[in-house]
Amino acid sequence: MDDLIKRRDATQATLDAVKGKPFRLGRNDCARIAASHLRRMGHQVRLPAAGSYASVRGAMKALAARGYADLLTAMDGMGFERVAPAAAHVGDIIALPTESPLGCLTVALTNGRALGFVDDVAEASVLQPVEYAAAWRVPFAR
Repeated sequence: MDDLIKRRDATQATLDAVKGKPFRLGRNDCARIAASHLRRMGHQVRLPAAGSYASVRGAMKALAARGYADLLTAMDGMGFERVAPAAAHVGDIIALPTESPLGCLTVALTNGRALGFVDDVAEASVLQPVEYAAAWRVPFAR
């Protein structure tokens, strides 16, 4: 099957699984959305168990225990290539600016949209970002 079709299908499955779910740190958050999507793309992701953190402080501690300062450095640590956000393909990961020290990861959709949570959205939504912090190319793991 063509990689673009597989990317589309994995991204649609991620969208179907999380859209409309309420934000709940440690259970439904941007790290969990990104991780579930990366798994659909065939990558192994090590996250603390669901519910093992419920605050920003707890999430920061969990990241630090894995050697990362925030979610952006965790993405870099996974070895994904950074790309210009405008060049992101469906299924890539895009970081958005946020007030949170954790960072904000979203899944790239079509037409410049992304799936995720941002500071003022209470549930996983399709977003139209106007600013970006970073982006990573996520190939299918072979």
